[in-house]
Amino acid sequence: MRALKACLLLLASCLFSGAQAHELSLVEMNMYEFKPGIFQWAWVTPAKDKPLNEVFTVHWPQGCVSNDQVVQCAGDQGMSGSLEVEGLGKSYSALMINIKWREGGKRVYTLTSAQPKVYVFGKANDEREATEVAKAYIGLGIEHILTGWDHLCFVFSLLLLVGYKKRLISTITFFTIAHSLTLALSALEVIALRSAPVEATIALSILLVCYEALKKVDSYTHRWPELVAFSFGLLHGMGFAGALKEIGLPANHISIALLTFNVGVEIGQLAVIIISWLIYILWKRWGFACLNLRQSFLYLIGGFSMFWTVTRVVNIVI
Repeated sequence: MRALKACLLLLASCLFSGAQAHELSLVEMNMYEFKPGIFQWAWVTPAKDKPLNEVFTVHWPQGCVSNDQVVQCAGDQGMSGSLEVEGLGKSYSALMINIKWREGGKRVYTLTSAQPKVYVFGKANDEREATEVAKAYIGLGIEHILTGWDHLCFVFSLLLLVGYKKRLISTITFFTIAHSLTLALSALEVIALRSAPVEATIALSILLVCYEALKKVDSYTHRWPELVAFSFGLLHGMGFAGALKEIGLPANHISIALLTFNVGVEIGQLAVIIISWLIYILWKRWGFACLNLRQSFLYLIGGFSMFWTVTRVVNIVI
């Protein structure tokens, strides 16, 4: 067992240089119809490594032809049809397309690697736009929780603290309520805190839960894990809100985007819990129950969280 712990800690130290909390990144495109069926478009977000025209390939709706930064669409409906963008998911997580018509109508479309295609419904308002927004933000929520190592580590630390018992349901529920609350308040700018201290405190929260889980004596954390999950969940919600602010919220569907992003986070979180529970059941059935890895995993997660805490505090000071 000692050898196993040493191997896990060595693995953690090797991964420290590359393991960072996932950050969603958004690129934005603006389009304006200056003549009937003719649009001027441009990238709004500065390029990271290379020109955005080299990162993305835009496939315009049928009947629309692009020449440099101008798109000309034939027919009475103007720009109407399937619009697809290749290249999402590599350097950028999402693309927000803002379209403004000469008559004053506006549209916002959000594309992701999971949903790289949308249907542009022309000038007339169409309720299906809300469905497109919902699909996009559910996917972004799932992506954020599944690639956000710090949030995943906190969920795992709660699992190791409580165990696969009925009380795990109430603990995760309190965590969900808390981060949903602060996610909404922060995204709507009702409350605002600097990102760096929030991220540092999130890392510290993982370390503290791991420390409490390693204790063999009965403590407040063991007696009331729900309150601990709720308290730290408030911080994690602000972290989710920081990612959501980077993506942006469509002006016409703020509530839908906010709700569905949170739903995506919950779907990803629930999937992680269910998969880990199934692995736990199979582990016991295969006769490996004698190999108790709980303490080793707590040391591993605690090592990551200590590294994140130190680096994020240093970033605040510097």
